[in-house]
Amino acid sequence: MNLLAVNQLSSIWNVLLESSLHYGLNAVLAIFTLLVGWWLSSRLANALDRGMVRANLDATLRPVLRSVVLWLVRLVTLVAVLGQFGVQTASIVAILGAAGLAIGLALQGTLQNIAAGMMLLFLRPFQVGEYVGNGTVEGTVDEIGLFATKLTKADGICLFVPNNQLWNSALTNYSRHATRRMDIPVGISYYDDPVVAINALQKLLLADSRILSTPAPFVVVTDHAESAVMLNIRAWASTSDYWAVRWSLAQQLKSTLAAVNCSIPYPVREVHITHEVGAKSVADQA
Repeated sequence: MNLLAVNQLSSIWNVLLESSLHYGLNAVLAIFTLLVGWWLSSRLANALDRGMVRANLDATLRPVLRSVVLWLVRLVTLVAVLGQFGVQTASIVAILGAAGLAIGLALQGTLQNIAAGMMLLFLRPFQVGEYVGNGTVEGTVDEIGLFATKLTKADGICLFVPNNQLWNSALTNYSRHATRRMDIPVGISYYDDPVVAINALQKLLLADSRILSTPAPFVVVTDHAESAVMLNIRAWASTSDYWAVRWSLAQQLKSTLAAVNCSIPYPVREVHITHEVGAKSVADQA
């Protein structure tokens, strides 16, 4: 082997050694940056979550803000890792922009859910723990995410509803106000005195301490139906006591009316058979 070949091999070896040291060091720095960034993102997200709890921030916003901080730090970490290998960040931004446009066109429905989720989070027509419904679905709100809202139905079933479905429909929030009114219809016989029935039902309402005195409860005649005089019981209770009071009143209605000799009628149809004068029966015709 001549001297020229030895020098070329030595130069190649030196280049390989320098490249190995350079990229090896960059790889070690990249791994270190990735580990530190992932650890730091979790610590910052947990610290933010604890701070929001101490500040009594709405439970609806806490998981979303935590996720935003977590993935923002991780995204910056990934860009820094790529920079260790000489990747130009301007190219990354251009690629992300083009990819974002393509993804946005392909996932219009998903983006609508994200936009609806942001509107739900900032305008807050409902919060975690409230019972809501839109005529199609209803349940207690467990979590509001960027894509879907998690509800627990009255029978304990977990339900995920796309945010767009909740935002673009009329929504009823049953828990937002502290009090709620109940209207209970009841019918009495036409042979009974409505005044007597009203007084008995009024005493029933006043005897229940869970029924609010303001607005005052009352009972009125609302209609004269086909087989009954219809009364309406109207009373207010706290939202937490609403169903318990309503069920309790429904259970006591019959005994309360019976105690004053009033009855709850059921539809009865009377059939009258008449014969025309001079008409012959079938037997006579035979």
